[in-house]
Amino acid sequence: MIDWRHWHNEPWLVGGLVLLGWLWAALAGPLRARLAPGAPFPRREAWLFGAALLTFYLAVGSPLDQIGERFLFAAHMFQHQLLVYPAAILFLLGLPGWMVDAALSPAWVRAPLRLLTNPLIAGLVYSLVIGVWHMPSLYDLALRDKLVHVLEHVMFFAVGLLYWWPLLSPSRLLPRRGYGVQMIYLLGVLIAMTPVFAYITFSQDVLYPTYEFAPRLIADFTAAQDQLLAGVMMKLAGVFVSLAAFGVAFYRWYGENK
Repeated sequence: MIDWRHWHNEPWLVGGLVLLGWLWAALAGPLRARLAPGAPFPRREAWLFGAALLTFYLAVGSPLDQIGERFLFAAHMFQHQLLVYPAAILFLLGLPGWMVDAALSPAWVRAPLRLLTNPLIAGLVYSLVIGVWHMPSLYDLALRDKLVHVLEHVMFFAVGLLYWWPLLSPSRLLPRRGYGVQMIYLLGVLIAMTPVFAYITFSQDVLYPTYEFAPRLIADFTAAQDQLLAGVMMKLAGVFVSLAAFGVAFYRWYGENK
């Protein structure tokens, strides 16, 4: 059964998050005068970046990880949504523009990222990574192998950052796209993700053996129902977040053109 007191404290997880927080603090504090002379301490971004790290830890370090790994597909889906949506959004919003531009100043860093953050490429990579990881053999391997599971979550977070870059980029070197492009991009990714949702939701079989044979935490809640719930969660979250972002882009586009 679930041990609600089990929170992950592995060095790679806690140490990695602490390292990211320390690096942000060093750049925003002692190194700020060199990178952005005269810029005030980014207090708002500090809160947002801290919230991103906390959200990431709650997704993969809390008992939710145990539930998603051993018992419920829907819980695992919720983990992924935390990584792709709030964690990635807060992470980008928590990066001051001058901090990002300092990292992007070398041409050899900026050139490949310019290609990757092109909306067409970003949307394609995001959709492919999410889709491929939901193949039964690969998804179930992640549930059985800890290192593969870590790789899965890191890749989900990474493509989450890539997905949101055309809309939330803090950089002047690789800026956000125009509002018209943002709206087309959001609708395009929403359409591209539909086959993955349909595959999970409307499958006549339980796709992932781990969940088919997992102990049932809720009486009469079958593995098929769990899979249906996970597929619906994927689609509803994607639609809600995409339409909310579309609404913001449309409002700002209309304000510019009225």
